[in-house]
Amino acid sequence: MRFTWADSTLTDDQSFTILKAVLTAEVNVWNGADFYGTPENNSLHLMQRYFSIYPDDAEKVVLTIKSGNRDINPVTLDASPSFLRQQVATANRILAGIKKIDLFGPGRIDKNVPVEKTVKALAEMVAEGQIGGIQLSEVNPETIRLASAVAKIDMVETEIDMWAMQIFQNGVADICAELDIVMAGHTPLSAGMLTRKVKGIEELAVPAYYRQLPKFQPENLRKNYELITALETLTTAKGKPGMPVIIPVSGASSVERAVENSKDVELTEEGLEEVDAILSSFTGK
Repeated sequence: MRFTWADSTLTDDQSFTILKAVLTAEVNVWNGADFYGTPENNSLHLMQRYFSIYPDDAEKVVLTIKSGNRDINPVTLDASPSFLRQQVATANRILAGIKKIDLFGPGRIDKNVPVEKTVKALAEMVAEGQIGGIQLSEVNPETIRLASAVAKIDMVETEIDMWAMQIFQNGVADICAELDIVMAGHTPLSAGMLTRKVKGIEELAVPAYYRQLPKFQPENLRKNYELITALETLTTAKGKPGMPVIIPVSGASSVERAVENSKDVELTEEGLEEVDAILSSFTGK
């Protein structure tokens, strides 16, 4: 939910129309962060404004909020109990009782704070009614198991796209299934790569740290677009040009795209095997 990024040109009316459309389409897990924007205008402020106009929607939405960043540029993490408590208090003050935070947790693991200590603090806030549950983001299987030994982890957010399929090999998907943890995928279109929206690093409409990823480097772009061309050939052969035949997209910045992305996608075993064959033959980054 990047409606409040500094480079966003969406007005509240435009954002609210999109949010209303996806909720009507039964997409009710809304993922934001207190660092998606500024301390004065981030996901929490947008939610407060939205639910002030549509109070009946509050109970229909599962609001998940990431935190634990003191700064974005450069990224400065802080998952200490004191900082997270401060951020939860600020978040609840912004929401002003209009909407409860259903899930809350650090956007990345702070290497300076044991995850057990972070989760213990979050569990205390759950017990106090400050938040509804605990989420983690970008974690490995070992971290998930350590965290789960302290308290119930409700959701794990992780990148899932054609260049990031590691969770299906590194044990993350397996342990989430074992421990009954919901997995939420972010950046399914790889920040615009999969839609050919991005032709180069200078066109990335995302924070600067995305520009450091290998897949967006000039030497890799040509090879990566070969993968996209192969996938487009497959979807065209299926009679559905574009990526929706392969993946239901979890984010959008227009009503039309939001409604399209909210539709269920049926992928047969044969279709999945065809996609896997393309991916296994691909040597890009």
